[in-house]
Amino acid sequence: MICLVTFLIGCVAFPFVLERARLKMDQTARADAPGDFCSLTKGLTHYRYFGPTVGPLVVCVHGLTSPSFIFEAMAKELVTNGYRVLVYDHYGRGFSDRPSGVQDRQFFVQHLYELLAALREKDAFDLIGYSMGGAIASAFGVEHPERIKKLILMAPAGMGHELGSLAKIALRVPLFGTWAFMALYAHMHRQGTEKERALVSEVNYVVDRQQRELNYLGFQPSVLASLRGILATSSQVDHQKLSTKNIEVVAVWGAEDTVIPISGKEKLIKWNSGSRHIVISHAGHGLAYTHVKEVIQYLSLNLKSP
Repeated sequence: MICLVTFLIGCVAFPFVLERARLKMDQTARADAPGDFCSLTKGLTHYRYFGPTVGPLVVCVHGLTSPSFIFEAMAKELVTNGYRVLVYDHYGRGFSDRPSGVQDRQFFVQHLYELLAALREKDAFDLIGYSMGGAIASAFGVEHPERIKKLILMAPAGMGHELGSLAKIALRVPLFGTWAFMALYAHMHRQGTEKERALVSEVNYVVDRQQRELNYLGFQPSVLASLRGILATSSQVDHQKLSTKNIEVVAVWGAEDTVIPISGKEKLIKWNSGSRHIVISHAGHGLAYTHVKEVIQYLSLNLKSP
């Protein structure tokens, strides 16, 4: 009986012990980080500029699991179109710190607001949000409409998503869901990203860099906090408010996206009839790095002219 209890306790504890054994995001881990860092309310934030030091700005907001490197190819294309580009890592991802706690709408809006203030970016800019970043960008546009020239949403969250059975369990069953997520997520993340090795990516080593996140303490809890935070809510109210704030909204969809299906397009049109939509044929959820030139070709017609 004692052996059985000990075994059960070990099974329950194992994923949390394994998490504590992961590498810390510290000075050593950041030794090869491109760009710069700034200290904000909840910790150190990694950011990176592309292009000239002056000129019209595009800010890019990444999604749930892939840090700001996901925009490398897109940023370079935007620079050739006359823009300077700012990308940054959410807390819990990339080279940024990993604070614990809720990662809801306000958490992400405040993070971006503080970063822009710290970098003394005072002028209005074009804001691109990819996947979960689409929900964040939409919320930021509602809270700070005077900062936005145009809102570009790529495969945006907030209109329904399909993140798999593990995400649903983690969301609906607090205690067991937490254990199951911490026990199984790493395997499922590797399994899912491995399927992308067959895709032609315009971002170098994108699969290896996505999987690298699993090595670091705080990544998985941050993903879980976002699933239970901003991704657990609809963006309907934000988009309805955006429709009244004279902010142009352009949404880009992958026709073959199985994570954020194109059915979200009809919802967004219903919530904001003034929004414009671009559908990239043969693109899945990774359109931000698999179809960069095609996306930029369409966006060049929609971004504010420098």
